[in-house]
Amino acid sequence: MSIYNSIGQQYSKTRVPDIRIVNKLIDLLNLPKGSIIADIGAGTGGYSLALVNKGFLINAVEPSVVMQKQAVEHQQIKWFTGYAENLPLLDNSVDAVVSVLAIHHFSHLEKAFQEMHRIIRDGAIILLTFDIRLAQKIWLYDYFPFLWEDALRFFPLNEQVNLIQSNTKRRVEAIPLLLPYDLSDLFAAAGWRRPELYLQPEVRAGISSFALANQDLAEQGVKLLAADLSSGEWRKKYGDIHNLTEIDIGYRFIRATLDN
Repeated sequence: MSIYNSIGQQYSKTRVPDIRIVNKLIDLLNLPKGSIIADIGAGTGGYSLALVNKGFLINAVEPSVVMQKQAVEHQQIKWFTGYAENLPLLDNSVDAVVSVLAIHHFSHLEKAFQEMHRIIRDGAIILLTFDIRLAQKIWLYDYFPFLWEDALRFFPLNEQVNLIQSNTKRRVEAIPLLLPYDLSDLFAAAGWRRPELYLQPEVRAGISSFALANQDLAEQGVKLLAADLSSGEWRKKYGDIHNLTEIDIGYRFIRATLDN
């Protein structure tokens, strides 16, 4: 949580929910409006608010009060301060669970998945996660190799799937999220076709891998990227990426459902 008490100060300015991710969550949830959804690791509540605006009720769980304070208040969002490993929600109290790009911050995945299963009735658990082993390295990691190294420390997708299956006895499927070139939610790889975004301190501040990194290394990467963009070297090396409108960089939705 301490990292989000520091990086979370301006988080809601650059981590704006992307409507395509919202719509995919709703598609995977497959629930009627009015259903109660727990948003675990809700951050500043961006996706909670987006789901409420689509007609759902939200129980948002987030340990960082700094993040919570940035949330837009809404009468259909109930906030709870707590951790995924010990959810402050009753057994069988929600229709479904979502967690968007948060599980890599959980301290004990087995316990977190058991808790998600405990609070849910019979709906789905929907996670947005990543495994960069599933994708080729892009230019971003040439300038900021610590982003690649940091992501490699996280569980491979198959291990994430196995942990969910063994701790919830649910059927689990993984669905690729191809990243559009114009994402509004500026998470780590969101600027894959917009390198200039990584020159902006407020963008880097909203990405935990940058916030946790050795800042000297981060600044070295920023200076090199700025120089290559200015000289045209970046375009010479990587300009072909502008021919793509979406790309697979290892982001995946995980959907865990009961067999019934």
